Parts: sequence; structure tokens; C-alpha cells
Amino acid sequence: MAIQKNVKIKNRKARFEYEILDTFTAGIVLRGTEIKAIREGKASIAESFCEFSNHELFVINMTVQEYSHATHYNHVPKSERKLLLNRSELKKLEKEVKNSGLTIIPLVLFTNNKGLAKMDIALCRGKKEFDKREAIKDRDSKKQLSRIKKAFNN
Repeated sequence: MAIQKNVKIKNRKARFEYEILDTFTAGIVLRGTEIKAIREGKASIAESFCEFSNHELFVINMTVQEYSHATHYNHVPKSERKLLLNRSELKKLEKEVKNSGLTIIPLVLFTNNKGLAKMDIALCRGKKEFDKREAIKDRDSKKQLSRIKKAFNN
């Protein structure tokens, strides 16, 4: 697979499973073959989450498949990767997670103009079952409304 200029890997479940309160953009500490695999689009953040360890933020359960052209120096597909944020942002997030019981979830993994990997993370609260049903109902009503508008305009 050819290297893509702009990579954008989304966590589609995040907005359905969680209520997003605040978002941040963080850099990621990666090994050489990890960034090459991400530039090929071979990564997944579907079941990943963020956790604090010694006042540092790590993304857990993020999958970066092994780079196809690497030798025996390839990386481990599911390892912890450190996220880079300002100290004030880290303190704010850590306080919110400890006091309020909120969760930090990755939303989008992307590469910027310089080719560096970045991640949009969100401070989230888990939705209850009835909230999810409400979201499905709202989505269905919007689809129905757009169908009616389309039929009316024709």
C-alpha cells in the first residue's frame, strides 16, 4: 500500500458510546516503524482509551499493525504509547478523571502537514442505554425529515 499524504483514522463508536465534554489535540511518541505503518493507514483506535501513569498520559489498546517492509526491528502492534500535552492540560485532565470519574477517549488519529502523528482526544462521560436510544431516535428522525424535504423539493 502506498504512503498517504493525509491520514485520518476515526473512532466511530466514540460519539455513540460517550457524551463528549471537552477535546484536546495531543502528539504521540512513536517508534520508527510505527509512524510508517500509520502513514500507510494501518492503525485502529476503535477500542482504545487513555490512562494516567506517573502524571503522564498513555493511550492503551491502540493497534498499529506491523510495518510490511521492516526487518526484525518491527514494533509490537498493541503497546502503550505516550501522549504529549501541555502540563496544564495534563493536570486538568488528571483532576477531572480522578474527581468526576470521567474517561479520556481517542476520537481521531491523523497526520499533520509536517507528517507528524497527532491524536484528538476527548474528555467523556459514558452514555446510559436510554441516551443511546435517544441518539438513534434523533438520527432516524433527521433522516426522515431530509427524505420529506427531498421529496417536497422535487
